[in-house]
Amino acid sequence: MRLRFPYFYQIMAGFLVVIMTLIIVTSTSFFYFGRNQLLNNLEASFFHYAELIQDAGKNPERLEVYNDILRNQQVEYGIFDAQGEMIYPSSQENIHVSIGEEELNRLAEGKSLLLRSQTVDLRGNDIETAIIYTPIINDYGIYEGFIGIGRPVSHLGGQMNELKQNITRAFIISTVSAIILSVLFSYFLVKRVNRLSKASRRVAEGDYDIYIDHSNRDEIDRLSSDFNKMVKALNEWRKEVVHLEERRKTFMQDVAHEMRTPLTTINGLLEGLEYGVFDKEQEMRSIKLMRKETTRLIRLVNENLDYENIQSNRIVLRKNEFPVIEAIEEVREQLTNIAEESNNEIVLDDDIEDIMIYADYDRFKQIIVNLLKNALQFTSEGVVHIGAEQNKEFTILTVSDNGLGMTDDEIENIWDRYYKADPSRKNTKYGESGLGLPIVKQIVELHDGTINVSSKIGEGTVFTIKFPRTRLQNR
Repeated sequence: MRLRFPYFYQIMAGFLVVIMTLIIVTSTSFFYFGRNQLLNNLEASFFHYAELIQDAGKNPERLEVYNDILRNQQVEYGIFDAQGEMIYPSSQENIHVSIGEEELNRLAEGKSLLLRSQTVDLRGNDIETAIIYTPIINDYGIYEGFIGIGRPVSHLGGQMNELKQNITRAFIISTVSAIILSVLFSYFLVKRVNRLSKASRRVAEGDYDIYIDHSNRDEIDRLSSDFNKMVKALNEWRKEVVHLEERRKTFMQDVAHEMRTPLTTINGLLEGLEYGVFDKEQEMRSIKLMRKETTRLIRLVNENLDYENIQSNRIVLRKNEFPVIEAIEEVREQLTNIAEESNNEIVLDDDIEDIMIYADYDRFKQIIVNLLKNALQFTSEGVVHIGAEQNKEFTILTVSDNGLGMTDDEIENIWDRYYKADPSRKNTKYGESGLGLPIVKQIVELHDGTINVSSKIGEGTVFTIKFPRTRLQNR
């Protein structure tokens, strides 16, 4: 079973480990630094004493004064000859320095010796002593002997104990301060993490109207910023899902409605044919009507498939450069009968013959067909005008009519699937599925183009399409 270790205590433990390690290392280093500093000061004073003793020469009175002064400080000194025999202070017993031949040779070369921890003093007594030996060189540069100055290391014990006590007190104060600071810092950091945790729970419960304040100071602030972006994206995604669900329901209703009418018509006609209620002439009209309704159903299915393929990027454009007039003339000829039935006229600009376009030929015709059908559907005894121009960047087409026109709300929604600007005006001859304009917009965008619409009620509508002149620019 795993033990639970809250994040607060993890942070606090991390702070404590780092701070305590720093305190211990600092305290230990300071202790040894203090001890070495005391020994350095002691050695410096020893060298000073050695200079004074050497300046005194063989003056017994001065030497005795120095001896009394240094003895009060628990410092002893001795003057030795070149062989290491003590010549001052005089003693009944012959005292020989307790250093080896190598050290004596170094002194003879004029080099001082530092012996911080020697197990015997100058007189050979067993006691840990800090000693220096400094050579005596006369005015003629001749080595005459050396001076030894020592002090028991135990004398430093009091100072070292005081140093240890000060370090211990500082360690305790630092430890307490470290614990307090660790708690405060841990609380501050965990509080910010808990704020993110609470916000995450609210989002999980469905509350997307949440924002975490931040100032971009550190990683947690950047995490808060990313969290806000995520919540915003989730909120937009949720709205989109709701919108798509509504659209799905509308789609199912519209598809059912669009298919029910022709299917009901076909079913009624088939029932009449089955029971022989029609004469020969009526039978022929019924067959023609069923073919018409079947064609309408096929067109509806094809338009839906086309729309889905375009939405899913499952179509491949085969772009080529061709004259605009070539495709438009084919479409105008195809829709002439439809235009004449409503006493409309399709008029082309004179300059259109000189305009070239870089696009997929079949998809371009599909755009023109849908735009013209839309214009003819809502225009009666009017004119549908097709114009074209080009500049260095775009080939620009306009399809305008002087029909019923649209309101701003209708213009805003015409690109939605199955939307009809006026559902009451259904002209089955021209196509009323509500997919034509959405398909046009998708195809134009696949060409990296744009389409815009402007309209006024009672005056008509103008569609403006811009196709990039990619091929022409690369020449």
